[in-house]
Amino acid sequence: MRFTDQPPSYQHLMAMRDRESGAKPLRENAFIDCGWGRLLMGHTFSNPRDIAAQLVHESPGKRDIAMYVADPHVVLAAAPQTLFLDPSDTFRLDIDELLVKPSAAPAITVSRVSTIEQARAVNALYLKRDMVPTEPEYIWAQRASHQIVWLVATDNNSGAVLGTVMGVNHLTLFDDPTRGSSLWCLAVDPQASHPGIGELLLRHLADYFLDKGCSYMDLSVLHDNEQAKTLYEKLGFRQIHTFAIKNKNAFNETLFLGPELEEDLNPYARIIVDEARSRGISVDILDAGEGYFRLSQGGKQVDCRESLSELTSAVAMSRCQDKLVTHRWLQRAGLQTPAYRVAGRTDANVAFLEQHKQIVVKPAVGEQGAGITVGVDNPEALETAIAEAARHHPRVLLESFHPGDDLRIVVIGFKVAAAAVRKPPEVIGDGKLTLQQLIEKLSRRRSASSQGESSIPIDNDTVACLAEQQLTLSSVIEPGRCVKVRRTANFHTGGTIHDVTGELHPLLVAAAEEAARHLQIPVVGLDFIVSDPTQPDYVIIEANERVGLANHEPQPTARRFVDLLFPLSTSVHDARDTGVSRGE
Repeated sequence: MRFTDQPPSYQHLMAMRDRESGAKPLRENAFIDCGWGRLLMGHTFSNPRDIAAQLVHESPGKRDIAMYVADPHVVLAAAPQTLFLDPSDTFRLDIDELLVKPSAAPAITVSRVSTIEQARAVNALYLKRDMVPTEPEYIWAQRASHQIVWLVATDNNSGAVLGTVMGVNHLTLFDDPTRGSSLWCLAVDPQASHPGIGELLLRHLADYFLDKGCSYMDLSVLHDNEQAKTLYEKLGFRQIHTFAIKNKNAFNETLFLGPELEEDLNPYARIIVDEARSRGISVDILDAGEGYFRLSQGGKQVDCRESLSELTSAVAMSRCQDKLVTHRWLQRAGLQTPAYRVAGRTDANVAFLEQHKQIVVKPAVGEQGAGITVGVDNPEALETAIAEAARHHPRVLLESFHPGDDLRIVVIGFKVAAAAVRKPPEVIGDGKLTLQQLIEKLSRRRSASSQGESSIPIDNDTVACLAEQQLTLSSVIEPGRCVKVRRTANFHTGGTIHDVTGELHPLLVAAAEEAARHLQIPVVGLDFIVSDPTQPDYVIIEANERVGLANHEPQPTARRFVDLLFPLSTSVHDARDTGVSRGE
């Protein structure tokens, strides 16, 4: 990477100001509160030690950053135990023309935050992306600020906030004679179906700053994020030579301690390991590829495979693994399940289908949605679905079909910890690409955002789902039209997850907790079909003994899990769930 230039020093800024006739006095030692922490403009500090003096007074739960530091060695020498040199690169875009085409993304609107609900959505995106949260009230209070701006990308059909970006205007912050600006906190919902949201937000922010008289926009990116760097260079950014300093806090641990050796831990194991380490609990990785690890504190040791621990007995685990057994046990507890039977003779299978009109066919033992066919409504499709399910397990289960939302409720320690509605994957037409191309592009984005845990297979279920809408894989969809591409909502096959923990009807909470108690399993993910999470009607269709806690952020599921295993341990910080978790 070639450095093309570097920001001016404090002396150069002062000289530029002096050369401008009638220029306002340069604001020295400039910084701004961004909600997640303070952004210090290092090149406005005449004494590098003053930068260190500001940084060491970082507020708890915040993440201060000093940018444009010309003498990082002097700053670090002033507080070597507290500060570190951030391993990020800075890129600059010279803004000399509008970057947003009038026809760009007709299904999305980009604007400043205009409602408190949008401000809350911005914070929810930060939490989803494991970023430092910002109080929605602070974002809302700054909605008309001339120094800081939040833009949001909203879906024109649903009104949902799909992405956000924050920008700082250096002109209004410290009368910058170079007329600069900077981009921060670009976050896109990892489950958004629309492509190119991040690039669209970036372009809109550049246009916003161009309108405000700025001549360039800077951004910071981790030095090893080659994918992002490639995109920025494609858009015309160039790397500049400057440094950033940060505090050695919990948010920055991986930056100053380096990555953990077990880089191949999946996100479901990683979220628990990180929570345990934050409490001082020792972690031994037993099998990174399969998610096995051992937690130790004092004289206590617990072996885990992701969220499955030694606290779950083998017998309880077997009750959840076999869906037929799960149904029997839940029915005995007086809980509602679908009507069901084991697939057998063809005439009996067809009779069950005729009785219920539509059914679901699934292997009795399986996970991640493999082999499941939803909405079978004729004998030919029934025969095909049974054969597909039998590929995954010899015993095949037939269930009555119940329309509604697919609701996952996580129970930890026999108390509800999180709940989310899962929706089948959808693509948005652009009038150019075929449905197969759109599905493949969305699948790549889902895989990248989930570390390979979620992707959309193109199989018989995909083809059948499209056929129900009179479409094929080769169909080209008009711009903005939304098309469901699978009938199942499983996360691993591309389904999206939407937190509804705070909206659950009390009867659903009671049913989930009773199911966990009756199955005698302390950590479980229960799959419900409901008309609405706020309503009492339900059926329970499955119980997952190894629930993916990472899918339910920002709810503090990992914290609740470690609380269960080590109730006397103390979490040193848990900023991510501030004001979000239900009843806490």
